[in-house]
Amino acid sequence: MKKHKIIIILLLFFAFFASLSYAAQDSLNSFGMAPDFQLGDLNDRVISLSDYKGKKAVMLFFWTTWCPYCREELNVLNQEYSSLVKDSIEVLTINVEEPRYKVEKYVRRSNLGLEVLLDSDSLVARDYGLMGVPAYFVINKSGEVVSAGNHFPKNAIKELAGR
Repeated sequence: MKKHKIIIILLLFFAFFASLSYAAQDSLNSFGMAPDFQLGDLNDRVISLSDYKGKKAVMLFFWTTWCPYCREELNVLNQEYSSLVKDSIEVLTINVEEPRYKVEKYVRRSNLGLEVLLDSDSLVARDYGLMGVPAYFVINKSGEVVSAGNHFPKNAIKELAGR
């Protein structure tokens, strides 16, 4: 009897988290227009998503310094950056809720050549329905979210670049 209870609890637990994952993915795919934002970067400039509307596609990447998967994806982005720029895709990495000094230290140590924005109060992450990091959002020139996920979005990039 105990064995059946454990199995039922495990199944319910799995079903609950699977439904959360499905709901999160569904909400990511049903954004339509990307929520606009203004965030400061590490050079004290204010960057607004609307600055790119009608001009360039944008890839947003939400991350933290403590996340090992984020560090892997940052390396991928760093390697792909010149190709993305050549395809007229702007890359904005958004650190979520970490102190500036910690982010600056990580960026220096890692030799990141990417634009780093600071979402210190995680309001932008919340507007994008972020359930965790790493997270990518690809936004076309019209300002619509065309892809969202946790891994480098090769297919969405190919479509935007017309490859």
